[in-house]
Amino acid sequence: MSTEKSFAKGSAAPGPVPEGKIRLYSMRFCPFAQRTRLVLAAKGIKHETMNIHLKDKPEWFLKKNPLGLVPTLENPSGEVVYDSPITCEYLEEVYPEKKLLPPSPFGKAQQKMMLEHFSKVVPYFYKIPMGRKNGEDVSALEGELKEKFAKLNEDLVNKKTGFFGGDSITMIDYMMWPWFERLELMELKHCLGGTPELKKWTERMTEDAAVKACMHSAETYKAFYKSYQEGKPDYDYGL
Repeated sequence: MSTEKSFAKGSAAPGPVPEGKIRLYSMRFCPFAQRTRLVLAAKGIKHETMNIHLKDKPEWFLKKNPLGLVPTLENPSGEVVYDSPITCEYLEEVYPEKKLLPPSPFGKAQQKMMLEHFSKVVPYFYKIPMGRKNGEDVSALEGELKEKFAKLNEDLVNKKTGFFGGDSITMIDYMMWPWFERLELMELKHCLGGTPELKKWTERMTEDAAVKACMHSAETYKAFYKSYQEGKPDYDYGL
């Protein structure tokens, strides 16, 4: 696709996905879609991206995914897959050249369990900034988030590895990363105090080529989230 601009209601439906490629329906600032973008980049998969206006979704997109959510993948056969962990697992199976999941069934199960644990951390990235915006006391929530981070830190200490799946980046690191990239934006960076290994992990992640390729600047994030909080998200900010 020649544009990163978002497609809204009334836009023309795209043609079939070209052979040898896969199409990602995304939104530039969505952390869930970023998981899939990271996997596409890490595996070097030839793809095209169509960004969706999530407040004014095209009719043709809702036909492909009735839930209207990103990330959604479509292949040249017109097969559609959605939901971030499912799309990432699908890419791992269809493009096995560069493996991001461990080979053993137990190793794969471990990553799924880690992801399940992390899914309980994600809501804090929304609850705390929203509470703050509403003038609430968020110190108890911040305390809970620090506890969750302490457990992640302990996990790295016990494993004696630089990443959550071993000595190199694996799927679980990419699944968790988008929220850590937004720590500064959400004014939650101080919650990493007292978790030195987790902090080092965030530093290692920023050196990864796929992470760099999918990253936005803090200023861009701030401008988008300001528009989002005001109820008028500017999905095309900076284009």
